[in-house]
Amino acid sequence: MNPITEKSIGVDGRVFSERRAALRRRVLKGATLTFNSGFSAFECVVRNQSADGALLSLAETFSLPARFEVLISGEETLRRARVRWRSMNAVGVKFE
Repeated sequence: MNPITEKSIGVDGRVFSERRAALRRRVLKGATLTFNSGFSAFECVVRNQSADGALLSLAETFSLPARFEVLISGEETLRRARVRWRSMNAVGVKFE
């Protein structure tokens, strides 16, 4: 897959350079988000991913807590994640 290297456009319309510490790659993987001691879970799609974080696409994000665990399809490790930003149907997370 091609790395994401182009500049981004902010909410205010200004263009800014890439600020991520690690290069992200475009992916299309399923994932499960769990929180509330494992009693709550959401299915989502990972749209891009790096060693440090990911872009997760969901039906809705308003009920998602600030921290949760992510199990990405094809990976064996359950990762702890912290929300860095959110929109109506996507969240950007940093892995802890």
